Amino acid sequence: MISGGSLLDVLNYEKYKDLNSSQWNIYYADERCSQDHLNYKGSLPFLGFLESKVFRMKTELKLDECILDYSMVLKNVTIDVCLLGIGDDGHICSLFPEIPELKSRENVIAVYNENVVSPQRVTITLKFINNHIKDLYFIVPSKEGRIKKTFKPHSSILESCIKNNIESSSEVVSYQQHNGDVLDESDNEIEEENFNTEDNNLNSDIYQYSDMDTYHNSSVTSSNLQTEPPKNFEDDGEFDKLIKDSEISKSYFDKNFFRNRIELMFSDFFNTFESRKYVKKIRKMCSENLESLSVSYMDIESFSDDMLRLLNLYPEIVIQIMDTALDNVVKNYFPNYNYIKPKVHVRIVDLPVLENIRSLRNNHLNKLVRIRGVVTRRTGVFPLYFIIKFTCMKCQAVFGPFVANSTKPTHCFECQSKGPFVVNSAETIYKDFQKLTIQEVPGTVPAGTLPRSKEVLLYYDLIDCAKPGEEVEITGIYKNNFNVALNIKNGFPVFFTVIEAVSIDKDVGKLELTEEDIKEIKRFSKRANVKNLIINSIAPSICGHSEIKRAIALSLFSGVAKEKNNHRIRGDINVLLLGDPGTAKSQFLRYIEKTSHRAVLATGQGASGVGLTATVRKDPVVKEWTLEGGALVLADKGICLIDEFDKMNEHDRTSIHEAMEQQSISISKAGIVATLHARCSVVAAANPIRGRYNSSLTFAQNVNLSDPILSRFDILCVVKDTIDVKEDEVMADFVLSSHRGKKKENSSIVDHTFLRKYIMYARNNTKPFISNINIEKISHLYSDLRKESMSSGLPITVRHIESIIRISEAFARMELRDYVTLEDIDEAISTSLDSFMGAQKYAISKNMKKSF
Repeated sequence: MISGGSLLDVLNYEKYKDLNSSQWNIYYADERCSQDHLNYKGSLPFLGFLESKVFRMKTELKLDECILDYSMVLKNVTIDVCLLGIGDDGHICSLFPEIPELKSRENVIAVYNENVVSPQRVTITLKFINNHIKDLYFIVPSKEGRIKKTFKPHSSILESCIKNNIESSSEVVSYQQHNGDVLDESDNEIEEENFNTEDNNLNSDIYQYSDMDTYHNSSVTSSNLQTEPPKNFEDDGEFDKLIKDSEISKSYFDKNFFRNRIELMFSDFFNTFESRKYVKKIRKMCSENLESLSVSYMDIESFSDDMLRLLNLYPEIVIQIMDTALDNVVKNYFPNYNYIKPKVHVRIVDLPVLENIRSLRNNHLNKLVRIRGVVTRRTGVFPLYFIIKFTCMKCQAVFGPFVANSTKPTHCFECQSKGPFVVNSAETIYKDFQKLTIQEVPGTVPAGTLPRSKEVLLYYDLIDCAKPGEEVEITGIYKNNFNVALNIKNGFPVFFTVIEAVSIDKDVGKLELTEEDIKEIKRFSKRANVKNLIINSIAPSICGHSEIKRAIALSLFSGVAKEKNNHRIRGDINVLLLGDPGTAKSQFLRYIEKTSHRAVLATGQGASGVGLTATVRKDPVVKEWTLEGGALVLADKGICLIDEFDKMNEHDRTSIHEAMEQQSISISKAGIVATLHARCSVVAAANPIRGRYNSSLTFAQNVNLSDPILSRFDILCVVKDTIDVKEDEVMADFVLSSHRGKKKENSSIVDHTFLRKYIMYARNNTKPFISNINIEKISHLYSDLRKESMSSGLPITVRHIESIIRISEAFARMELRDYVTLEDIDEAISTSLDSFMGAQKYAISKNMKKSF
């Protein structure tokens, strides 16, 4: 148990950090009710050395509530070691001489003394000292930084309860239970002496210290005690009144006591919440040399409704106060951490409501919001004024500092002139700044509308945390900015809105599933013939084309990407649909767009190479080149759909070679050198050169695509519009039934919403691996296909072996298996053969079907 005052100057000593304090419980003998002069706050440096549980007196509560709370804390508690300071008037704890409360029979009481700092206090009683403390020590340092022989407790305190004998040492006056005589008041003062304590140790196995020369000006004397009662603004009653105000005014934050009290509340939150949860996070943050701490919005809500209310009303101000509180707590635990990271920052996470970018309105201004989107553009890093100093051009005086965006000085403080003033670049402090543009996630944009976008401002360690194409979730403050350039141009004020990021989460994009959804998904995966059920459920409004539906299902489930030693092998399956007009190729692409959790659709005629990959563009505000991602970048971790693939020129098709195989896009333009992710499947649709597919010609003669681009497609689906009387009748009946609304219910078709959930769950939670594989079988197949490809005009490369592996993994994912079976590999080989043979001349295809 510890008290406050001069004792804290002795305790705040770095040597204590070597103590094993994991089993300690720290209690307080007394506490001041003024939140600006708390013993707890003064003891934070000492607590920073320890790994102990702390039980503080919560004097921010009502007085009777605080007394009741700490009485319950101390119930059945025995203190092994109690360290107390002694005031110059002989008081211990907050038990002042001659007060009637000395005879109290309670354990915790309230006392009032108008002649000291914080007149209202809460303290333990003499009854508690005698009945619940084993070893009691009084320790007070002198002004010269050494331990002095202290004043004895005032005789009125001794007469009331303590029946102890005094054993003086150079460091401590120790009171131990003894039947000695009551001291006379004439013995109240002992001559003060200074002692060098280098070789002396405290009479305890736990607390040891030496060399007290670091404690200068640490003793409390009557000359530096506040003798006047605190002013009204320090009254806790006024704070309680302000904090409970139905409409808290922003002007309240101009009062120092109001800001200090809020800062203390957050310091308490960081130090005590849930078994010191955030103390552990702070230690981890500092061990990794980070400068930000993630704080859960829900944790603040459970800790204090008042703190949450303030955060919701004035997030910008409150987060600044939280940063200050965190900075102080970090300094208590790691005093030199500011040399590594001058400032630390709070990152608010777990905001409960997710807003759409298009739903942000005026009522969201200056409030915390949480949005999700895809990064489409990113600027470079620029300096931004933070703390400004000005130079007077007349007298060359430098004055300031001024906070950026505050009022500019109107006159010089030296020569009193009205300027001109210029910014002193040498003494002005800057902070780093970057701007992102995020766009609504593809697939969430309402039909018939363009995707909305919003600019996001990044500061400090949030800079460069996201690249174009990445899907992110941003928590930030929705603000409006004044555009000076547009104001000059238009002649009236022009405002635009931005989001000042507080935290960024890149682990997003996963479909949220309930426990019931997961149970249903696992139940469905156990059904017999689940693969055929899934394939038949692809584009149920399109009749036939089972090969295309199988290829699309495989692309939706995809294989598993492998990465080792910075070398990445893609797991996504690329599909090319080539065939006659009117065979529903574009309709299949539209179905994928509606089914995949993330899909971007582009057309060959309307998309250029940079539109598919990436480009640099000059930002109209900062006048700098910015990086902007194209369709393949925006489809990262999803599917990129390209219709009319054959209409693209050769140069544009060549630009996507890297994206289709290495799944990255390298760009080097306008001084920007960067590599963007394009980890997506590519499903493209194309038409033959002559309008219809000619089976008497090779595949290469039917399509205007080069060998390098064809080898990057895992599955080639040739769609031929052949004349077959029976199939044509079935097709006509299917189309007419669809238009009449009399389509028969098919129990083998899975609901579209459930299928989306099933695909997402399989992609996120299933990573099949291959343990048994018939290497000889696949090697012979590869060798035979290579021979056939020499006459077919369709190249077979090593990539096709990898395609078989990817397809087998996709089949395993359809059944939510973590392993690939021989049956999966056989089905993958069959799919690859069908793809290869379907692209051959009729005669060659017929012979191959006999051979394979």
